[in-house]
Amino acid sequence: MKLPIYSHPTLTVLVDDSSPLLQGLSARRQSFKTFHRADLALDWLMESPRHAAPSLRVNHDLPGCSVTVDVEGIFRVSSQRERFEIASVLVVDFYMPGMNGLDFCRALQHLPCKKILLAGAAEERIAIDALNEGLIDRYVRKQDQDALPRLEDQIGQLRQAWFLDQARVERALLALHDYSFLRCPRLAAVARQLYQRHGFVEHYIFPRPNGILLLDGAGKAQLMVVETERGMQAQFEMARDSGAPRQLLQALADRSVLPFFQHLGHDGMYDKSINGSWRHYCREPQICEGEELYYWALFELPPGYLPEQPYSHAQYLRDAA
Repeated sequence: MKLPIYSHPTLTVLVDDSSPLLQGLSARRQSFKTFHRADLALDWLMESPRHAAPSLRVNHDLPGCSVTVDVEGIFRVSSQRERFEIASVLVVDFYMPGMNGLDFCRALQHLPCKKILLAGAAEERIAIDALNEGLIDRYVRKQDQDALPRLEDQIGQLRQAWFLDQARVERALLALHDYSFLRCPRLAAVARQLYQRHGFVEHYIFPRPNGILLLDGAGKAQLMVVETERGMQAQFEMARDSGAPRQLLQALADRSVLPFFQHLGHDGMYDKSINGSWRHYCREPQICEGEELYYWALFELPPGYLPEQPYSHAQYLRDAA
């Protein structure tokens, strides 16, 4: 399991003239856009909103060229309404009037959306060849009794893969430095558990302090602060050098608290203005043992902490109704 640097609800496009399978799918889930004519779907997909990849910054002033990722630009995506209108997965029936499913996928081969073909028993060999050719990403046999849950599972997997593909270079660069937790499948599993437990529908990696910004459907934000042993030691040294109370220094030394100091500066570090109220900013850390030790805790964000208010998925659904 891999954790994308961000993920949010996207559209799954269904191209279907009469398939009961797709009709059942669209009735059970949200964030679907259905077309009953291949030509209309093709026109819409050609003009549909495109994913905006996180920006890379190239610095030529150093002896060697350096490349950095605009991390702040990543969580600012949460304020953009159009993120919910991006098509990440396409599901098309093989039999469509005027254009079969493979010709349809071939016409869209240049688009990054993942493609699932619905095939009958007679088309399975054709679907396998298309899969090997890279024309489609998966196929589902319509006649199987478990076709609907399998299709739902495939959509979820491909949506995750789509986000990983969109920022593969940025994710690799970030994992080399302050976001090493992106390499940890165990921490990714913890994040998925938080999704289920708290009803989160999207996430974005976050700077100062390093972690993961998680949003539920209503746009309520919580921050999963993630620190390594090196980060915990930095917290201790900053608090010590700022004249922190002895009790806080001992707790940081014992690794029994994980702080998120939400004060001016927004860097998550202790300063003298906090004084004796430090307990308000601390949680008992959970520990995730991966390639290295990760300390994490979930914090609610105070009002006004984010520079831009997230545009929630619930609001999008209301506006689109």
